[in-house]
Amino acid sequence: MEKTQQQQKKDRMSKVRGFEDGGIRLLKKGQKGLVHVIFSRFGLVLLLLVLQFGGLFSILRWFGELLPHYLGGSALVTAAMVCYLLNIDMDNSVRITWLVVIAVLPVLGVPLFWYTKKDMGHRMLKARFIELEGETRTQLPQDEKILERLRQQDPGAASLMQYLQGRGGGFPVYENTRVTYFDGGEAKFAELLRQLETAEHYIFLEYFIIDEGLMWGRILEVLARKAAQGVDVRVMYDGTCEFSTLPRDYPKRLEALGIRCKVFSRVTPFVSTHYNFRDHRKIFVIDGRVGFTGGVNLADEYINHVEKYGRWKDAAVMLEGEAVRSMTALFLQMWCIFQEPEFGRFLTGKIPAAEKATGFVVPYGDCPLDGERVGEMVYIDMLNRARKYVHIITPYLILDGELETALRFAAERGVDVHLILPGVPDKRFAYALAKTHYAALLSSGVKISEWTPGFTHAKVVVADGREAVVGTINLDYRSLYHHFENAVWMYGADCIRDIEGDFQTTLEKCRTVKPTVRSIWQGKKLLHLTGLVLKVIAPLM
Repeated sequence: MEKTQQQQKKDRMSKVRGFEDGGIRLLKKGQKGLVHVIFSRFGLVLLLLVLQFGGLFSILRWFGELLPHYLGGSALVTAAMVCYLLNIDMDNSVRITWLVVIAVLPVLGVPLFWYTKKDMGHRMLKARFIELEGETRTQLPQDEKILERLRQQDPGAASLMQYLQGRGGGFPVYENTRVTYFDGGEAKFAELLRQLETAEHYIFLEYFIIDEGLMWGRILEVLARKAAQGVDVRVMYDGTCEFSTLPRDYPKRLEALGIRCKVFSRVTPFVSTHYNFRDHRKIFVIDGRVGFTGGVNLADEYINHVEKYGRWKDAAVMLEGEAVRSMTALFLQMWCIFQEPEFGRFLTGKIPAAEKATGFVVPYGDCPLDGERVGEMVYIDMLNRARKYVHIITPYLILDGELETALRFAAERGVDVHLILPGVPDKRFAYALAKTHYAALLSSGVKISEWTPGFTHAKVVVADGREAVVGTINLDYRSLYHHFENAVWMYGADCIRDIEGDFQTTLEKCRTVKPTVRSIWQGKKLLHLTGLVLKVIAPLM
């Protein structure tokens, strides 16, 4: 029976189209993109969503006509909502946004607030994820001796680890893990292909974006070949891929190659708040002993095979050793949302210690449903403990009050806080909003530079030459509040020198932003106006 299944997998592989670049493709020309989406089954889903939004808008208009009769007018409702918003537990930036929206558009703002607050679309998901998080904790015990060694070296860092192990999600700190830093998608891609060839038992990957082309084609060729050899290959990607990069039936195409596939929160013809929560993680695990993460998705622009916004600057890390266990757990949490957990099967085996491993490593995740802003808390803690410098590369800068205060206060007490952002944006609205923060940050002594060759998509924070984070977490509301994210915190690892070196190399091709209107906005009046208008609703974007 097993031989027959293996032969069937090999037969399927023989029917897949191969290309000169060594990769394979499952889509023909014209089977992706906006035009294909509109005229596919997915287009019908979008049409139904539009009709529902139209119906909801009509109800709100009808509600607006009745509101004065039943509640004494919009002024009374607005006053009641203001009192309520001022007395609930909420981030102040979000609170101000809702106050403005409800004051200006009460008929639309009040129902929208209660609709989002009730979380109708993801209550079940929240309960399930908290359940899985609890089960994960039992599989990831903390070695107290390791934590004590970290405490002896840096009590402040050990306190952060206590948070990550507790309310932060149950992520332990590890030793015996080697971390390799990649200063771009090209370097990660080359090493990833090499490591994939060593897979013997399983390959797990979870990505925000997958798009057919050279990069995914080469990876898919290895995945299909490994699946034919009996390796357990699983692919998971975010449902937003169905908008532009992959058709709705792509999971079936992968399953035909023996690759198991799931789509997180795919778009359905029902209006729901759960669409706000996206799987922005980027995890690649091989046999539980090697793991990759960072900003690099699986599409050609990430390796500069094609250029969309000038050169693409990104970053990633490869972990080898015991800490990969937490990356495996993060993948399984998402994979098992609608099935029985498999933690015992994949998290109990012994992982060989990596050679030449130094320092402490903590892979961690951030879930938007548990009430903890783990990604933001880690960044703020690093800023508060820094003594010499904090150097950051980020694609976006849409800050809440807490994070902006932490950046400014670190600079005001003499820490060299320096941010590198894109010189060529991928999203004009996000670019405009980022610039609205420049003046306040610069006034406190924060340094800001823009990378002129193109778009910086790296998510990197390095502090004092001893501590760093590389992962998927941007400095914006979407990453910090609404997305499933992951990252790797490290202390004393050899690669931290490489991370700081990459920052300095990137800085050589940057424009220094000065604290003047002309330097910040570069004479772009429409962009300036856009930023000022959008600032009011920044937390909702």
